[in-house]
Amino acid sequence: MMSATAEIRALALAGRVAEAEAALTGLVGRLFGLDVTALRINFDQYSLNSLNGFFDAGGEAFFFKFHQEEGEEKISGEYYRADILARAGLPVDMPVFCSALPGEQVLVYRRRNDRRFADVLRALDGEADRQRDAALAAEAGLSDRIFEVYRRSLHEITAAESEAEPVHRLFYERLVEPETQRFPGGRLKRLYVGQTFRFPGVEVEWDEFRDLKFVVNGVEYADSVGALFEAAHARLKPGLMAGAGVVAHGDAHNANVWFEERERKNSLVFFDPAFAGENVPALLAEVKATFHNVFAHPYWLYDAAMAGERFSATSDVSGGRLVIETDWAPGETRLALLKIKAERVWRPLLRLLRERELLPADWRRVVKLGLFLCPTLVMNLRAGVGGHNEVSSAIGFAVAVMAGSEPLDGRDFVAEFLDGIDPGSG
Repeated sequence: MMSATAEIRALALAGRVAEAEAALTGLVGRLFGLDVTALRINFDQYSLNSLNGFFDAGGEAFFFKFHQEEGEEKISGEYYRADILARAGLPVDMPVFCSALPGEQVLVYRRRNDRRFADVLRALDGEADRQRDAALAAEAGLSDRIFEVYRRSLHEITAAESEAEPVHRLFYERLVEPETQRFPGGRLKRLYVGQTFRFPGVEVEWDEFRDLKFVVNGVEYADSVGALFEAAHARLKPGLMAGAGVVAHGDAHNANVWFEERERKNSLVFFDPAFAGENVPALLAEVKATFHNVFAHPYWLYDAAMAGERFSATSDVSGGRLVIETDWAPGETRLALLKIKAERVWRPLLRLLRERELLPADWRRVVKLGLFLCPTLVMNLRAGVGGHNEVSSAIGFAVAVMAGSEPLDGRDFVAEFLDGIDPGSG
């Protein structure tokens, strides 16, 4: 039986918006004892696994959001723990109403006039205007605060403490069946196993696709997509992520961040802490933000149709290899964001872990596997489903493999990023 939030999201995705809004009006009213009026779902490209929107109640305007994962109604545990982030000193918008009931997990905020940072940056993709410096300065300020919280909160965590963290629902738990933990299962099985993959001039079935080695713009990669999913299943098990833990948001992509434009200083503020925790494995804490704020742009993940128009891709299968050539590349603004994240969060965090003897020898593999799961299991990357076309699908899987696998020859921007944050590199 589907949960209330799952049913509402399914109605919205099926285009039955009026029914979804009526159901949400009833749910929000029941959960929080409000007389809800004028509820409206806000459809945007960032709501890949969530719904958000607006409503009025008691003469006030509110913003709601809920994140919905498969099978979450059967999962016990705490969600939406904004107070953890606030106590740690992270800037976070505190909800005025919160339901953490499994299957009915909803946050309600007072409505703001601020833009989400994702919208600010999207306007800057491919542009270099005066707001770019303001956006980068705000990112730098937030990154400094994040690392300071990581520094203060870093501690050893047990396997049980790691297993209790909801952040794993963004990674490992999307690989397996919720109840049986069978692999392959969950989103991996539903999205890809037994399916057809179409790229420009190429069509392959899963049984072949999973074992193809990628060659992207002349660079060959060590691992196939199937091998990367298997490696993630083996290494990212929640219990194996014991060791170093920190207080973290865990899902701080920029659609979960407000951009506060103020006269003296702009700043960034988190919201929707669905996966926040006190014992978040340190190597996973920044993975979602890094991928979704940098490597997913410009356009290919959130604006697939635009990517298909702006960029080109060719593909060919031969000798067990999928060869992709594309003119897609992250833009100047995204690489500037990555530089800030590398210098102000990742590099000092990894050095701190090494100093305290909490850095596993395979840290780079762990980070890369986490990065690989971000795009592949957040939505369906196959062409013809989930809004993707053959060009955006080729770009998407190429970037995913680039994120997850090491190049056998040559370099790419992911490898350069990881080389730059290596605490043993000087």
